[in-house]
Amino acid sequence: MQDTPHALLLKFPGTNADVETARALETAGFTTETLPIPVVTPGMVEHAQLVVIAGGFSYGDYIMAGRVAQLEIQRRLGDSLHRFVGNGGYALGICNGFQILTRLGLLPEGSLVDNTSGRFGCRWVGLNNNAPKNAFLRDLPEHFEFPVAHAEGRFVAPPGAAQRYVEEGLVALTYTQDINGSECAIAGLQDSSGRVFGLMPHPERFLFREHHYDPDWNGDPQWGWGYHFFHSIYLQIAGLRGIDASLGMGVPV
Repeated sequence: MQDTPHALLLKFPGTNADVETARALETAGFTTETLPIPVVTPGMVEHAQLVVIAGGFSYGDYIMAGRVAQLEIQRRLGDSLHRFVGNGGYALGICNGFQILTRLGLLPEGSLVDNTSGRFGCRWVGLNNNAPKNAFLRDLPEHFEFPVAHAEGRFVAPPGAAQRYVEEGLVALTYTQDINGSECAIAGLQDSSGRVFGLMPHPERFLFREHHYDPDWNGDPQWGWGYHFFHSIYLQIAGLRGIDASLGMGVPV
């Protein structure tokens, strides 16, 4: 029997969504280990099938969002994450994690900077699923919602690059309306392999139907779209796509 997919969740001072994210991963079927970056070794990365960097404000974002976390990962792990992805592993960055993966060069070149409003934004947003074949998005509809909570969520890139990312299929998620001034309304990116995924919205905060702000929401009788996000990548890594069986929390494939 194939081993249960294992997720390694990296934690930094200031990370504030690790418990929610670990719960989402475990509910979807993963075994999950949350570790502070000082104790993480390259061997631990190699042991995982999915490496996750959750949201929060790593090191207080005192210099710029994700910058110190980027330097700590490079200092302690070297090029382990790049080798991990190159060897077939998956990596996910949510909010601050998206900022960190971008700074590490695991996602297309760009940066997450201050919202055009100059304010922290905490709200639900509409999203377009532009990459329905991506392993994280296969079980999500063409349009759906997730909550956001960020002050530095505006994606910017070198001149002409954002539009090129759209044309190359690297822009996995876009906002249905302008919420922060991101170029090409970019809310989430994938790398060319599809195994690295970063997004500003928080799927872990819409795990259950009851998490939705509308008590009459009828998108799913039990689960929020965030569950389907995590369960989708679980099915991919577990090699269970297309098997007619009940998985995770009793949800059929």
